Amino acid sequence: MSAATRTASRRLNAYQRHRGPDDPVTLAAARDLRAVQLEEHIQEVVSAAPPLTPDQASRLRSLLHPGTGAGNAA
Repeated sequence: MSAATRTASRRLNAYQRHRGPDDPVTLAAARDLRAVQLEEHIQEVVSAAPPLTPDQASRLRSLLHPGTGAGNAA
């Protein structure tokens, strides 16, 4: 677990204890922890993968920007 993940996790745990699970600050901390975890996972996958073609990169980018391109298909 990285330092950023540990920090975000500790922050979330403290907010859950002192503010409760439904407090907006707690919910924001949960979102921030998940974002840090996702960022680290993406970095790990990208580091291990071969270079992407421009089309592949575009499709993956569209997943991170809902409402634009292929990422909004239902």
